Amino acid sequence: MPERRKALGRGLSALLPQAADASQEIPTAAICPGPHQPRRGFDDEKLAELADSIRQHGVLQPVLVTPLPSPTPDGACYRLVAGERRWRAALLAGLERLPAIVRELDERESLEVALVENLQREDLNPVEEARAYHELLENFGLTQEQLAERVGKSRSAVANSLRLLKLPEAVLQLLLEDRLTEGHARALLGLPPSTDATAVASEVCRRGLSVRQTEELVRQLASESPGRSPSVRRDAHDPVVEAENESLVAALRSRLGTRVDLVRGRRGGRLVIHFYSDEELDAIFRTIGAEL
Repeated sequence: MPERRKALGRGLSALLPQAADASQEIPTAAICPGPHQPRRGFDDEKLAELADSIRQHGVLQPVLVTPLPSPTPDGACYRLVAGERRWRAALLAGLERLPAIVRELDERESLEVALVENLQREDLNPVEEARAYHELLENFGLTQEQLAERVGKSRSAVANSLRLLKLPEAVLQLLLEDRLTEGHARALLGLPPSTDATAVASEVCRRGLSVRQTEELVRQLASESPGRSPSVRRDAHDPVVEAENESLVAALRSRLGTRVDLVRGRRGGRLVIHFYSDEELDAIFRTIGAEL
């Protein structure tokens, strides 16, 4: 069996709290949330449940903070890096002090640590994850390869996550509200450019379609797109043909989770499926039902 990919990127594990790290009690009010926190949404009911638990048992796991150069107008001396849900629940519970590990981290390191911590806990919505990747790429000059290494993901996984941001904002909101799953969203990426993705997403929610049903709906809409005629040979560079090719490739990428290239010729063509590790190759075989 191939060796499993490490959960953290090279060097990033040194920034995360380790078992031997000493925590200290600091005032809960002396902490302010970080401006680049990847997680934006918090379930009020679950936050209240955690607050009740904290009242009874205290905060069992320290939060991670970094000192601010100078106190904020509200008197905060630390910026939160990881553990925002615990911190918010501690505030809700009226806890005056909570355990924290203090680390000197710059903005990029803070975002990387917060992202990895949430990924390991599977706390992030797919949209929050994609936006955090985008921020690291745009604001801190990382390439997709560097980013993948830093967060312990494959390059294709990062690329597939970023593709979600191509969907309209209204569709992303449905994903944030858990009315659509990531599988639904990836299927919608296969829609022809002329199709209203927001309207299709709303229809998927209204009808309660599964991911497979959504993929079938997308294929149907792609086949019904204007100008499509299977019996007539068309120029591979025709805009309609190119749009159809993009839809087919997007559907395959969504299903396989990796880069796919489709090249048409006068007679047939070739389909290239890329993989970047033995694990990804195994996953592709399982997906297409061709396990060895």
